[in-house]
Amino acid sequence: MNGDQMMRAHSATLPAPQFDNPAWVTPAALADARVAIVTSAALYAVGDEAFTSGDTGYRFIDRDRRDLVLGHWSPNFDQMGVKMDLNVVYPIDRLEELAGQGIIGSVAPRHVSFAGNQPDDVSTIRLDTGPSAAARLRQDGVDVVILTPV
Repeated sequence: MNGDQMMRAHSATLPAPQFDNPAWVTPAALADARVAIVTSAALYAVGDEAFTSGDTGYRFIDRDRRDLVLGHWSPNFDQMGVKMDLNVVYPIDRLEELAGQGIIGSVAPRHVSFAGNQPDDVSTIRLDTGPSAAARLRQDGVDVVILTPV
């Protein structure tokens, strides 16, 4: 069994939270929507605080920053694609193009990065830092996020 197969087999055994009454909001039409990226690549800007093992916090990334560090440290993750093109995990240039073409309304002024290596229950992110980041994105007028799991 290779590493990918082992990770898939392990992931299949992890509990997933169940929500009795999940919230649902109908977003604005994409042509009018402000869009942000939420990634679990543990990206942070040069000079900002790096992610640490078990870090349940988040970092904001200003829209114009491209000097980002990939803090995702799993040995099962091939970083070559990201080194060649940041858009693999943080599709900011593609969002800028979509906004320029009028396909989306606008690109958010900042985006959110979490570390993907979390405790199995992800309770801190689910109950604390996730809602905190979402509230701050809403303050920025964000209607829709693109999730890029890493």
